Amino acid sequence: MRSLLTAATISLAFTLFLTPLFIRIFEKLGWGQVIRTPDDATNPSHHAKRGTPTMGGIIFIVGTIVGYLVGTLTGGAPPSMSGLLVIWMMVGLGIVGFIDDYMKVRSQRSLGLSGWRKVAGQVIVAVSFGILALLVPNDGGEPVGRPFISLFRDIDWLSFMALGGVAGWLLYLAWISFQAVAWSNATNLTDGLDGLATGAGIFTVSAYSLVTFWQFQQRCASGALVPAYESACYTTNDPMDLTIISASFVGALVGFLWWNAPKAKIFMGDVGSMAIGGVIVAMAVLSRTELLAVIIAGVFIIAPGSVILQRYYFKATGGKRLFLMSPFHHHLEMRGWPEVTIVVRMWIIAGMLAVGGVGLFYVAWLAAV
Repeated sequence: MRSLLTAATISLAFTLFLTPLFIRIFEKLGWGQVIRTPDDATNPSHHAKRGTPTMGGIIFIVGTIVGYLVGTLTGGAPPSMSGLLVIWMMVGLGIVGFIDDYMKVRSQRSLGLSGWRKVAGQVIVAVSFGILALLVPNDGGEPVGRPFISLFRDIDWLSFMALGGVAGWLLYLAWISFQAVAWSNATNLTDGLDGLATGAGIFTVSAYSLVTFWQFQQRCASGALVPAYESACYTTNDPMDLTIISASFVGALVGFLWWNAPKAKIFMGDVGSMAIGGVIVAMAVLSRTELLAVIIAGVFIIAPGSVILQRYYFKATGGKRLFLMSPFHHHLEMRGWPEVTIVVRMWIIAGMLAVGGVGLFYVAWLAAV
């Protein structure tokens, strides 16, 4: 518990007090937000945000790592393989986002990596994560990942390896890659208003910290469970360390939100939004709740869902639009909603979905007792 509190406190203090320093550094480097010109802007009202320091995701990525390392070392235990894999996915996808951001800033255009190059980078990070999760053991000598599709825990009859070694590996890595591409792009699309993705990420990853802490309390290897509860125990590897890294990430986001809330003094950029997606993917895979992530992180589905609906409706109706603008939060802006109102209400939706996901997780545990 000391490690948990230390990690969250250190990461929060890091981003809360050091973000102004990073803002000055980014301003000197010329890392200002690139907004399309008024002639071709998707939302002309955003033109006033041009030049605001961006790539702030670097701050909470570094803050998370610092908080996690200090927290684990303070507790007397070295970082676990599970915690390091969460960092791998967070940093890896963050690097893809950084390259995209840097190309935009350097060229002063709103176009960075092409779509397929971005997906290729995301897949490389996801495949390496999947291989390490299945091949590299933790301190107990067991791989931290498992080749199953999971809901509240692994679904035994949905094992990729049941199809054979080569086919099983290929499908398993394709599944991990699909999640990484889907969630990182979903969080990226959601990051369209000041503080929106940051606040939503706080609720989502907080929910995962509760899930993994409960798994720690009800772990099969604890030896402290009463007989009636043994059938409902969890085989998740390193659940406490997953709780520590997620708490550290939440702390870093909370500190960053102080400066990112409307009117933002710094934007997280693609480096930050994709890092949030990376943490969601890693926590879902390692806590064995991949399908449950659709509920827990459901707020991040709204933006890409609205884009998909807009595109198909436009094609089906010969040019008509379902929304005034997509993603959906920009539609609300065009309807005259103030930015702060949209952001706060999306936070409320994020909180309700996160609580709902944790509630379903607990109900599933009660059903298994």
